[in-house]
Amino acid sequence: MCIDSHDPDADARFWAAALGWRRTFEDADEVVIEPAAGSPQDGVSPDILFLRVPEGKTVKNRLHIDLRPDDQAVEVARLEALGARRLDIGQGPDATWVVMSDPAGNEFCVLRPLTEQEKLSAS
Repeated sequence: MCIDSHDPDADARFWAAALGWRRTFEDADEVVIEPAAGSPQDGVSPDILFLRVPEGKTVKNRLHIDLRPDDQAVEVARLEALGARRLDIGQGPDATWVVMSDPAGNEFCVLRPLTEQEKLSAS
């Protein structure tokens, strides 16, 4: 997955910390992050490549990441401490997800945990 970035180093730093991933390549114009070596996601989840572009983000993302932690409130607080912020895009008070943006302004969501029944249905 490639993400246009005005500052690949800063964006990769945020997302590596948010996802618990590692940098596997970097130069002045691009940084790659991948799942932790030996993790269940290693070799399965797509790498994320942050590519330098001259312009900053100006419109809604065409693609965004959804995170599904075991504890939504704890994860939102952790991501805020890393520099993310909550967004109100009209989702309303009954939404089961939290809309956030990374420090570069890219939107993503933190979903509620799956119920035990949903976990069983998915397997």
